[in-house]
Amino acid sequence: MSGGVSTASDGTGRTYRRRPQHGRLFWTVADCWNVVRRGLTHYRRQPVSILWQLGFPILSVLLYGYVFGKAIQVPGGGDYKAFLMPGMFVMTVAMGFVSTATIFVNDSKKGVIDRFRSMPMAPSAVVAGRGATDLIVSCAELGIMMATAYGMGWRPEFGTGPLFGYGLGFVKAVVLLLSLRFALIWVGVWLGLLLPGPEQVGGLFAIVFPLTMISSIYVSPQQMPHWLGQAALWNPLSSTAGATRALFGAPTARGASWPEQHALLLAGVWPAALTLLFLPLAIRRFRRLSR
Repeated sequence: MSGGVSTASDGTGRTYRRRPQHGRLFWTVADCWNVVRRGLTHYRRQPVSILWQLGFPILSVLLYGYVFGKAIQVPGGGDYKAFLMPGMFVMTVAMGFVSTATIFVNDSKKGVIDRFRSMPMAPSAVVAGRGATDLIVSCAELGIMMATAYGMGWRPEFGTGPLFGYGLGFVKAVVLLLSLRFALIWVGVWLGLLLPGPEQVGGLFAIVFPLTMISSIYVSPQQMPHWLGQAALWNPLSSTAGATRALFGAPTARGASWPEQHALLLAGVWPAALTLLFLPLAIRRFRRLSR
């Protein structure tokens, strides 16, 4: 035995290397990392995938920022671009669950999921690895979106703080955005394992589009009809948008309703609730797939 790797015979005179014995947790993490590497390699070899995911949010930023920037008034005053940009970041992370579902559906169609299930690897590693990959990609997407917004004149309040000069408010806003993305990853995984084919994935836009529109991403709920504004107030995307606007130092148009007054609290509660609900559902669905 050398370097922790032992050799063994298979009874025919041939020898082979046997992996060192490690605990179950070690191999679960190793399997998860292999899935992450596979996902990142896919993006590296096909960068058009990320460009496609970023195309619509960037186009929306340009259209809403320049076309409607002077026409839409923020209740309470303030620059509409400063109001819009945090909402666009929320829209970017929210729409990411569609790409997660698409990847899982395509992998199922191509037999990749069946291949994973036939291998001696932890079932949770496939789901967790996909989640970790999407979270890494989301960090890159947010960076590109913020750079685009900065080029358009968006200036968040960085302040001063112990983290490389960035204020804690800025860091908290980024954490809230990634928390929402983390929660919606499991929605995408569950739907991706549930949908029968790529054709049905397109129908998810019929869900995500109204979800982003009936929220405070683009306009304040105060500017909507009362019944529609009430639905927008309790939208999880509105809570994250309101909280990040406050942390970025943008106009918030905060009203007197309970969800608006406690946007920061709800921005933490909603992702936690979604994760607790859909993460077990995603893992259970993966384990129940027919071979």
